[in-house]
Amino acid sequence: MKKIWFGLLSIVFIYGCSSNESSTQNNSLLPSGVTLIEETKADPDKVMIPYSKYQLDNGLTVILAPDDSDPLVHVDVTYHVGSAREEVGKSGFAHFFEHMMFQGSEHVGDQQHFKIITEAGGTLNGTTTRDRTNYFETVPSNQLEKMLWLEADRMGFLLGAVSQHKFEIQRDTVKNERAQNYDNRPYGLVWEKMGEAMFPEGHPYSWQPIGYVEDLDRVDVNDLKAFFLRWYGPNNAVLTIGGDIDKAQTLQWVSKYFGSIPRGPEVNKAPKQPAVLPQDRYVTLEDRIRQPMVVIGWPTSSYRGAEDQAVLEAMADAIGGGTNSLLYQKLIKTQKALDAGAFNDCNELACNFYVYAMGASTDKDGLKSLYNELLSTLDEFENQGISEERLQQITGLSESGAVFALQSVKGKVSQLASNETFFGQPDRLEQQLARIRAVTPEAVSAAYKTFINDKHKVTLSVVPVGRADMAVAPANFVTPPRTLPEYDKVTEDQLALRRPVDDFDRSVMPEVAQGVKAKMPELYEMYFANGSELLGTETSETPTVEIHFQLPAGDRYVPRGKEGLAGLTAAMMEEGTTTRSVEQLQAELDRLGSQIGFSAGAYTTRVSVSALEKNLPQTLALLEDILFNPAMKPADFERLKAQTLEGLVYQHQKPSWMASQATREVLFGDSVFGRSSDGTESSISALTLEDVKAFYRKHYTPQGAQLVVVGDISSKQVAKQLQFWKNWKGEAAPLIRPETVKALQGQHIYLIDKPSAPQSIVRLVRRGLPFDATGELYLSRLANFNLAGNFNSRINQNLREDKGYTYGASGYFASNREIGAIVFSAQVRADATIPSIEELVSELKNYSENGMTDEELNFMRLAVGQQDALTYETPSQKASLLSSILTYSLDKDYLKQRNEIVESVDKATLNQLAAKWFDPSQYQIIVVGDANGLKPQLEKLNIPIKELEISQ
Repeated sequence: MKKIWFGLLSIVFIYGCSSNESSTQNNSLLPSGVTLIEETKADPDKVMIPYSKYQLDNGLTVILAPDDSDPLVHVDVTYHVGSAREEVGKSGFAHFFEHMMFQGSEHVGDQQHFKIITEAGGTLNGTTTRDRTNYFETVPSNQLEKMLWLEADRMGFLLGAVSQHKFEIQRDTVKNERAQNYDNRPYGLVWEKMGEAMFPEGHPYSWQPIGYVEDLDRVDVNDLKAFFLRWYGPNNAVLTIGGDIDKAQTLQWVSKYFGSIPRGPEVNKAPKQPAVLPQDRYVTLEDRIRQPMVVIGWPTSSYRGAEDQAVLEAMADAIGGGTNSLLYQKLIKTQKALDAGAFNDCNELACNFYVYAMGASTDKDGLKSLYNELLSTLDEFENQGISEERLQQITGLSESGAVFALQSVKGKVSQLASNETFFGQPDRLEQQLARIRAVTPEAVSAAYKTFINDKHKVTLSVVPVGRADMAVAPANFVTPPRTLPEYDKVTEDQLALRRPVDDFDRSVMPEVAQGVKAKMPELYEMYFANGSELLGTETSETPTVEIHFQLPAGDRYVPRGKEGLAGLTAAMMEEGTTTRSVEQLQAELDRLGSQIGFSAGAYTTRVSVSALEKNLPQTLALLEDILFNPAMKPADFERLKAQTLEGLVYQHQKPSWMASQATREVLFGDSVFGRSSDGTESSISALTLEDVKAFYRKHYTPQGAQLVVVGDISSKQVAKQLQFWKNWKGEAAPLIRPETVKALQGQHIYLIDKPSAPQSIVRLVRRGLPFDATGELYLSRLANFNLAGNFNSRINQNLREDKGYTYGASGYFASNREIGAIVFSAQVRADATIPSIEELVSELKNYSENGMTDEELNFMRLAVGQQDALTYETPSQKASLLSSILTYSLDKDYLKQRNEIVESVDKATLNQLAAKWFDPSQYQIIVVGDANGLKPQLEKLNIPIKELEISQ
């Protein structure tokens, strides 16, 4: 229930189960070159994922997990290579290659990989960690053969399409990614600094997967080709396919497209390499932040999958996991820290244990006292250990997680792929849960003595720039200059290319089988005498239930001057009841494996309930207590108010938040729509506990409330279990007063200063339309699809793929019941700020004047028209769909109506909308970046400049 709002350093581990059937196959019936290794069938007495595991003669491991509950498939190709396989001086290669794998191969044109999958109605991505790289896509099930053709082509035929030009463009993209996610993000360099101090130079974990810019700058395309040839052979890969598949047909396709790809060099398991610290190390990171933070890390001798991993994770939970942890009780609840926690970071070669705490922006005395509080709390844990009761709660959470994690085909496939890659055992759920259940208080205490007590550690102090005096201790470790080997250029004749030999034409893209039909869930409705309504659907794929209660208590109901009240009230609802403390509530929820959360939105406060079906009655009993008997204690209010004020400080450090708030203020001025839902320093400071209580009394009412239920429960059972809700009587919430917004006069550049920022956020913004499901807004979104609405859109291809200015550029329509906005945005290199604005303006001008091409129209029809197969697979997706129907009073078949629009809308209609909405002269320009360096350049655009200071 309790969410610590920073969430900066949390790591979540999930487990899953399944009950699919699979049939045994005789090797003699399999395609030539395919061998069945093992097969598991569903066992109702075990937590497991049924699968079949095969191996091709070239070493490729194939795992199939049929699931016909939805007409979709998920394909994952995992290569056992991450940043830990890189050479010193060539960091970032694994991640760099992830980018290159989307740039086309010999039979797939430049930028066509994204386009083909988007056109198929699918989604795709890739990720790189220290230990593996994976590529995955979810598509309608009729697209499976095409996906296998694509993945095989880049496994076997990538290098013929890799060029120095592509290499240089993607090098720029990776640099932009590093700047955006590390260098220009508050606390973005924490783990780079910790890794450099924790591990010796040259250790595979001493650098981050993103790598160092200097390494990327000194290599060329042949280095990248050599990396591919070393690690991207089929014998170092796992192909996992789950969903609505025919196993025999799937194996035929796998054999056809992958079977002829030659093996790569042999790959041996890397030796375990736990960190060993010769002494305590103190590191100081000066950052553009206002809230200091201390992170302490200890090396352990553990590794992913080791016997003691579950013990260390239980220890982390007891020390710093949620409201019942020691760190929450000793540091957060007492307001000595804004955020604090503990976690076990476990990887293939080594694991480390971390604790952290973040101080307030008002604390000018430094981190020494917070550091001492952390150590004092650890001493207390050493003395009291972990209780059997807490271990039972951890087991409850793990067992429910084993069910919730399997609500999507992607979740199941991802687990199978990861476990096979690292352990050679696709399904380890029963084993993992058994280890969790076997953890004892004595084992946790022993682990603490072994790894933490009086052991050397790394302590990182993150302090504002120029305030090194705030550090825990003077730095005794500074990352030394890197010792780089002399660079030996790789030549073409050193590359031992491996080329498949086929008996078919790979240049022919497979034709798609007949289209799949996504089946809209069967819905039921309820109307209650207290003025609320319910929309639900029954689904039995997992024994879970998800319920959303949407109360008329959103930010739009908050009076002027009290901004942030809705969110603060929602937070107070999670602080216990008159009969149960927050700690007691959390303990009961953990034991049940359930979650209850409150969150304020624009028009409603959503109360979200997730539970195993068998535990729903007990969970709803807790909700009843929370909803009707909130504690509303003054001490909790003062703590949450202080945290909320510090939350504003934290948000103001983020360039993305600054750009979003600037957008609101520029487009909607001093109106209610220009306000931040988080509130301002003045509005939050003025709030009282009586304000919260009054908001609760007026707006937490069943009158006008909407409920959504999705899960393994019948409508009859729902009605019975919601008796407490039916009995609730309340007055209607006050009506929202309409508000007009003054018209904007003329075009301006609004400059928001982010001193010394290595990147700028550039936005073109204008007012748009309120929400509609099938009207002008929806049609305008279709018109935007090829301009800025997908990876292959004109704007993203221009700024990212052609120019290398950004990690990504997009455009979207934001809307609610009353107003709307159109936003085109990119976070770009600081030196590309002006060219990026010019390119955005040029793209909008060209598109608004000339419209889309016939090819773009057809691409949009195919891409948007086939997305429904992926629209409502999981309970949360179904709940979102039902919520939209209720919120906007939509027809039950509105998705069908949309598909008919996509199929029938003509190009002239969309081009008219493009001319109306994408004229760049109607847009305001927002720039968040280093004002001193940017202003002289922006003046050359001959557009009036206004320097905007975001209200706080």
